[in-house]
Amino acid sequence: MTLLDYPGRVACTVFLSGCNFRCPFCHNSELLDGNTPGIMDDAALLKFLEGRKGILEGVAFTGGEPLMRKELPELLAKIKALGYPIKLDTNGAFPEALKEVVNAGLVDYVAMDIKNSPDRYAGTCGLDDMGPLMAKIEESKDFLISSGVDYEFRTTTVAQLHDADSFAAIGPWIRGAKRYFLQVFTDRDTVPFAGLTAPSSEELHAYADLVRPYVGDVQIRGGE
Repeated sequence: MTLLDYPGRVACTVFLSGCNFRCPFCHNSELLDGNTPGIMDDAALLKFLEGRKGILEGVAFTGGEPLMRKELPELLAKIKALGYPIKLDTNGAFPEALKEVVNAGLVDYVAMDIKNSPDRYAGTCGLDDMGPLMAKIEESKDFLISSGVDYEFRTTTVAQLHDADSFAAIGPWIRGAKRYFLQVFTDRDTVPFAGLTAPSSEELHAYADLVRPYVGDVQIRGGE
């Protein structure tokens, strides 16, 4: 159960394993290779949600990268049939899958990661090169801005990966976005790389100011 993962709702978070990125600051690195044993199957999840109607106000899907799962739309449809609003977290690398679930009305809120400025994306994702992935992320970004679904963009801010130049470029890149959060990095045992830290409060506020001319609502999430 979470009061944080789905803005404005008491929700439960469903973690799906498997991801195409290897971000050095990932909090869920144990889920990345897709081999983590599940603690429940779809039927058990649906039973859990059926029994919590009137208590839970939403379901948040995160990962890993949920849109890697081909069977996700079918599961989302079953959860929607129970009456639950659904939030989806995504890294934006699967625009066709994103369009499918949004256009089918299967998600009510999307949180898409903006890992860094485009020229720093690969290193922030733990990849040698983005290749065609950058165009896919661009497609997902543009789709959300124009789709009509409720959404946010967000960047987990890491002192070793982000600086003022990052946000000076991110602002115009997401120009016209509805909502953007700078999330404060917090170290955990599951983070794959040691020694990463969050920017200072002063830096975070300065970064937010760099994005504000381009985005309707810019906030700092966590750490304060």
